[in-house]
Amino acid sequence: MDNTKNILLGHGSGGKLSHDLIDGIFTKHFKNPILDQQSDSAIIPINSKNLAYTTDSFVVDPIFFPGGNIGNLAIAGTVNDLAVSGAKPLYLSVGFIIEEGFPICDLEKIVVSMAMDAQEAGVKIVTGDTKIVDRGKCDKIFINTSGIGELEDKYLNVGSGSGVAPGDKIIINGSIGDHGMAVMAARNELNIQTHIESDCACLNNMISKATSSSNGIKFMRDATRGGLGTVLSELVKDSDYGISIDEDKLTVSESVRGLCELLGFDPLYVANEGKVVMVVSEDDANKVLESIKESPFGKEASIIGEISKDHQRMAWLNTSVGGRRVIEMLSGQQLPRIC
Repeated sequence: MDNTKNILLGHGSGGKLSHDLIDGIFTKHFKNPILDQQSDSAIIPINSKNLAYTTDSFVVDPIFFPGGNIGNLAIAGTVNDLAVSGAKPLYLSVGFIIEEGFPICDLEKIVVSMAMDAQEAGVKIVTGDTKIVDRGKCDKIFINTSGIGELEDKYLNVGSGSGVAPGDKIIINGSIGDHGMAVMAARNELNIQTHIESDCACLNNMISKATSSSNGIKFMRDATRGGLGTVLSELVKDSDYGISIDEDKLTVSESVRGLCELLGFDPLYVANEGKVVMVVSEDDANKVLESIKESPFGKEASIIGEISKDHQRMAWLNTSVGGRRVIEMLSGQQLPRIC
């Protein structure tokens, strides 16, 4: 772990500081074979079946933003963590920490949106908890969700990507940076007006169609905190291969690109809440791509690059002007409280 003596906002960025905190404190003291997998869901063998189990907490500011609210994030984030692990999401728990004085009408709006998203995703909210804290002891409302799903044996390595090999293609299901920039624009102190909406969505049905169309999907990860750049850096970190992606193949809306330029952010590292990164065998890449495009959440899907036997343990971006740059893990703080 680094020499920082106190927790910083950057420790929640999903980048290098987050990894240092996880490796230096949590995995060091909680170490066990299941936790050591460090995928989006823990894979737990029970009798003859495999269960996928995940948990997440949501502290987004503001709690209502264009395209969703903290409740939508809570359902989508946990459903997607199960789905990208290859599991079929089944059951969720929901825990609320609510500040005294929070409007009950806002709470109901959040709960209604959660119920609707859970129903559309085909999951059931089966247990929960509510705590109320003194005024000023919590910023409006925080939500924790945990989820359980079933995992077939053939998807056991999808979360770790252990089967990834040179020649495999990299697919993402649409534009990047929408969620992070939508939340940033909604923050009152910035006073920015844009047409950007969060991409927050449950992707399990789209992913299920993709996995049904092919046995060639070798890795999946949702590009949330730290964005696409951090996902690629994590994938290649301890590997014997490299990654090469093309900037021209990445979709970034003009509104997102403009706001990123205004605020000094790189879209590669901006959070998404409705994007999955897949590594697929070369033979099946087009088949999977067409399957994803049938979903409303995958209409802009594209093959953005490939796994390479060159520049091992490094991810490279081939820029639109003919240059190349290394894609490193996000370092420091970029967008605090984005989910």
